[in-house]
Amino acid sequence: MRRVVITGIGAVTPLGTNVETTWKNLIKGRSGIGCITRFDASGLSGRIAGELKGFCPEDYLSPKDILRLDPFIHYAVAAATMALEDANLLTLNSKLLTFSAVIIGSSRGGISTLEKSLVRSQQSGVSSQGSTVRKKLSTVNCQPSTCILRFSPYLMPSTTISMASSYISMRFGIKGTAIGISTSCASGTNAVGEALKMIRSGETDLAISGGTEAPICRLTAGGYGAAGALSKRNSEPSKASRPFDKDRDGFVIAEGAGVLVLEELNHALKRKAKIYAEIIGYGTSSDAFHLTKPDSRGEAITIRRALNDAKVSTGDVDYINAHATSTILGDKAEIYAIKKVFGREAYNIPITACKSMLGHMLGGAGAVEAVITALSIGRGVITPTINLVNPDIDRKINYIRDTEKRDINIAVSNSFGFGGVNAVLVLKKF
Repeated sequence: MRRVVITGIGAVTPLGTNVETTWKNLIKGRSGIGCITRFDASGLSGRIAGELKGFCPEDYLSPKDILRLDPFIHYAVAAATMALEDANLLTLNSKLLTFSAVIIGSSRGGISTLEKSLVRSQQSGVSSQGSTVRKKLSTVNCQPSTCILRFSPYLMPSTTISMASSYISMRFGIKGTAIGISTSCASGTNAVGEALKMIRSGETDLAISGGTEAPICRLTAGGYGAAGALSKRNSEPSKASRPFDKDRDGFVIAEGAGVLVLEELNHALKRKAKIYAEIIGYGTSSDAFHLTKPDSRGEAITIRRALNDAKVSTGDVDYINAHATSTILGDKAEIYAIKKVFGREAYNIPITACKSMLGHMLGGAGAVEAVITALSIGRGVITPTINLVNPDIDRKINYIRDTEKRDINIAVSNSFGFGGVNAVLVLKKF
């Protein structure tokens, strides 16, 4: 089987507009969560989020494309550009990229642009003669021939989930496969896993893969809030995301993107590429259980599939980067799944939750966590889980609460999404 390695990484997160800034803040145990500033969140149960700070789309896109494209595409392009630069692929012959693959995942796609467009359409229509109709959409009662709503011709393409991968392809002249994946919060991990499969099978030697999300808008916050999924700890945002803690009350939405350059090993060695880690296993499955409630049995199946694909035993695993969203049911299901798979070994494996600092980037989360896991392996450092004061799910589990130096050979990165979609990656030191 062809071996696959990570040769480039890029990320924009609530803790930094690049990988190094994000990493430095993670190992310092800093929170990227604050009060929502992107819109007026008054009246919502959850009024906090992990917003990007200092991100400049002008560094990556033209003014026209900034206006035309939803921010989830902005973030994906930024992370992809960083990853390709990091892999030294933008300074080399562009033919290396020509027939590579681009696979980017997202859960919500252009939801904030859709929301803005809907609000604008409700506030004003345009008559066929060009005069503005200042009425609420609900009170407009005119025939289609005399009343035209004001929509952008770029609305549909700019909000389509697959446009993140398509635009990256256009930007860098990549004519290979371009796929958008949407599997809720497992989207980014599934994108990396499917890229892994493509390289293994010989369909391509190189793939740009990851996840992106820009969900901070009233529609998303209101919808997740209505489902009871969001934290209501609005008065102390930095302490709101509390994976595995008895006082957790839901996740915190966040925005950002993570992109990895995956490469067939010999292809990478031939061009003397820097290698962060090897991806040796991937598993995915469906709980086939419930729209929102997770099932530890399905999650356990996925972890086992990933380990079997990697051809490693449970005793070989040195570290688990948990999905750990800070929801009561989700955190419990994940720990139960880990115990089902690892048995007593579960008490020795260090487990951390990056979302305690980053919040939950939905479809972008798994890819960013894969980036962090690769860095942890390469640098021998495990990032902490903050806000974990009183674990309520088996106190014997080895939750890492402070940054810890540790030699890591094999690591597992979990992602589990609404609808019971599960995805797990296994990474190894190269």
